[in-house]
Amino acid sequence: MSADRPSLIRARLLEALAPCEVEVQDDSHLHVGHVGAREGGGHFSVHIVAQRFDGLAPLARHRLVYAALGEMMQGPIHALAITAITPDEGTPE
Repeated sequence: MSADRPSLIRARLLEALAPCEVEVQDDSHLHVGHVGAREGGGHFSVHIVAQRFDGLAPLARHRLVYAALGEMMQGPIHALAITAITPDEGTPE
């Protein structure tokens, strides 16, 4: 089941926020033994670029991500590092 989590996270973010870019990384292997995730499961990083974030403060952007993930934030996801930017805030070339 844990192998499916990044795909499910990605699918939910795509559906809810229509991002032009979304990357989900499973960082669980870095957290084996931590309290609340003894086996290391449930640690993820998300990089998401969406027009929906335009004009929103970072906290509001994170709330949108949490809302999109819904009940996953109550169990399968123990920790989530979020980078949420607009297309205009992307890395300059």
